[in-house]
Amino acid sequence: MTATRIDGKAFAAKLRERVGEAALGFAEKVGRKPGLAVVLVGEDPASQVYVRSKGKATVAANMESFEHKLPESTTQQELEALVDQLNADDAVDGILVQLPLPKHLDEQAVVDRITPAKDVDGLTPVSTGRLALGLKGLVPCTPLGSLMLLKDTLGDLTGMNAVVIGRSILVGKPMAQLLLDANATVTIAHSRTKDLADVVKRADIVVAAVGRPEMIRKDWLKDGATVIDVGINRLPPEPGAEKGRLVGDVAYDEASEVAGAITPVPGGVGPMTIAVLLRNTLVAAHGNAGIEAPEGL
Repeated sequence: MTATRIDGKAFAAKLRERVGEAALGFAEKVGRKPGLAVVLVGEDPASQVYVRSKGKATVAANMESFEHKLPESTTQQELEALVDQLNADDAVDGILVQLPLPKHLDEQAVVDRITPAKDVDGLTPVSTGRLALGLKGLVPCTPLGSLMLLKDTLGDLTGMNAVVIGRSILVGKPMAQLLLDANATVTIAHSRTKDLADVVKRADIVVAAVGRPEMIRKDWLKDGATVIDVGINRLPPEPGAEKGRLVGDVAYDEASEVAGAITPVPGGVGPMTIAVLLRNTLVAAHGNAGIEAPEGL
């Protein structure tokens, strides 16, 4: 048995195309494009790459991209003042503060400052609370993208046993909530879970978001399980290589021997994150303009 490869790159491309078409429709109705503001503080190389790719994807989806690059020395007061300015700017529908921030800054205080109507990362207390209550709101991009892939692969998730490995506010907790809302039976597992492999073995759906390279092996998986691998880890370079391979939290090759379907790394969940960010920006734009967002997003 060889698992079906869940092609997140192809799904994300279609989602971005739908968002781009809907953004044109929004501009015709409202007289402006949806706008996404991304704030980058400091010189973190990975964050710089993410911000560049987000900017390009935003423009390609017929939206305005507002990039704010601030020096490492930026103070808490200066950063919060910029967030306040973006909250008040009618051209900005979504605000994303690229994390992690430099250590001298209070991340939670900055996130809390974002008005919930522009919280396209879904991380403010209001967004988190609405998700927990089952109310409409903006949802973190990676979990929502993962849910889209699961529904596209499996259809109705009602009654399925799902195990989410990881309890972060970015992925683990919102992922569990989304699965509950989809009528799955959900277990949140983590590094201190007893007999973790046995817990995972019972799952029809496994979402791995633990940040440990290739931790989940094939003997952890139930035959035919659907595996969503959120992890992105770079292994040490092999002799003569400049960079090590990118791998997920799941040992892909061996897991593919028992899983029914599995996302690769790269090319699985990663492309969905930016596509859903654009989708969230479009949804936020419609909300901010007081009009209904189109179906199918």
